Amino acid sequence: MRIYVGNLSTDVTDEDLRTEFAAFGQVDTASVIKDRFRDVSRGFAFVEMPVEEEGKAAITALHGKQMKGRSMDVNEARPREQRHSGGRSGGRRGGGGGGGRRSY
Repeated sequence: MRIYVGNLSTDVTDEDLRTEFAAFGQVDTASVIKDRFRDVSRGFAFVEMPVEEEGKAAITALHGKQMKGRSMDVNEARPREQRHSGGRSGGRRGGGGGGGRRSY
């Protein structure tokens, strides 16, 4: 079960989360999401627990609990939205200038 943990203090670590959630069962991963340029917490994390009942117990017990001065928002994570090429992409998409015939 994938669990979203929000409203985290910037000094919460992966290990802090692992310790909190391990009280309810096995934790596969606990990952605080960081800004890719500044390497600081973005204030949320994801925890993976393989046994759904243990994950649900953790959600019930930890939602609203204080951790390092902040009240955690703990919910079952929504499925990731598929990224598609219809939006912005890194490459060029035509356009961007003049066009037409050149005269030499």
